[in-house]
Amino acid sequence: MRPHLPRRRAERRGLSLWPVGTVLALTFATAIAVAAAAFFAGWWIIGAQGLESERRISSQTLFDLVKLSLGAVAGAGALVALVVSYRRQRVDEDGAQREATRLHTERFTTAVSQLGAESAAVRLGGVHALAGLADDAPTRELRQTCIDVLCAYLRLPYLAEADLSKDDTDARHAYLGLREVRHAVIRLICDHLRLPAGADPHSWQGHDLDFSAVAFDGGDFYNAVFAGGRVRFDRAVFARGTVAFYGAEFSDASVSFSGAEFSGGKVDFTGAKFSGGAVSFSRAVFSGGTVDFGYAAFSGGTVVFEGAEFSGSTVTFGDAEFTGGTVDLSGAAGVAPSDLVPSGGSPLPTGLSLPSAWYPVGPRWSKG
Repeated sequence: MRPHLPRRRAERRGLSLWPVGTVLALTFATAIAVAAAAFFAGWWIIGAQGLESERRISSQTLFDLVKLSLGAVAGAGALVALVVSYRRQRVDEDGAQREATRLHTERFTTAVSQLGAESAAVRLGGVHALAGLADDAPTRELRQTCIDVLCAYLRLPYLAEADLSKDDTDARHAYLGLREVRHAVIRLICDHLRLPAGADPHSWQGHDLDFSAVAFDGGDFYNAVFAGGRVRFDRAVFARGTVAFYGAEFSDASVSFSGAEFSGGKVDFTGAKFSGGAVSFSRAVFSGGTVDFGYAAFSGGTVVFEGAEFSGSTVTFGDAEFTGGTVDLSGAAGVAPSDLVPSGGSPLPTGLSLPSAWYPVGPRWSKG
């Protein structure tokens, strides 16, 4: 896999510079215009109109004119040198950028080839090499390419351990190796999402993350910060293990769990903070396992469960705080809004949208 096509096209076009003749002509014209403007402005300011004109040019005046001419020639030469120096600097910078991109591409190709190796140890080395390459990427676009490859690796076909034959030791060992590599990818991504954006140059906050249709059997996103960018868990399957989002922050990002399947294991959003942006669980299916939003804080943005199906999972919002955000449960099937009431029995917030079949009874909700 290679960097994005638009980037390659830009590299083929090279540095865009005007012809030197055109640049010099424009520079001289601009210099003359500025000098003329300064001369006439000074003439007007000091009131030189009142000076008496000379019928004959003296030797001193002639000498002053020669000095002025030589100064103009020297200034023009310095201007030419400045233009040429600027162009040389631009060309050198562009050459350094090309060299950095070429080295990045070579390292990128090597790291990606390691991901296709049969040995789990080699693949694990490729994962770490690709993460390091993303940190050293000369441009944001090249870093995004490395992140896209790591996410694509998680989207590759992945069998469950229960689907393996108990007598096939080699297959089980291969499965355990693949599982270790996949969890390393998740761990590295999360480690970079914890780094503060702006303060740490290796932070991946604000980049796009595509986990569409990934089969999760565990993984830690605890304390990760999803700030900006687009994060997709569309049609992801949470069937086994524990996927931890506790303490995670979803702020000003577009995060989608649309069509995701929560059919086993535990997905833990305990203490997560939803402040700004939009988090969508539309058409998600909660058919098994546990999804815990306990102590989560909804203080802005929108969390949507529109069209979600709650048919077997235990989904809890115990002691969650709703202070300004909007939680939309309209069109959801099988949801019990009583789970949304904090343990103290305080009423639900105005920003909560529930299916029309439910109506408030005191601090809780009942089905109509």
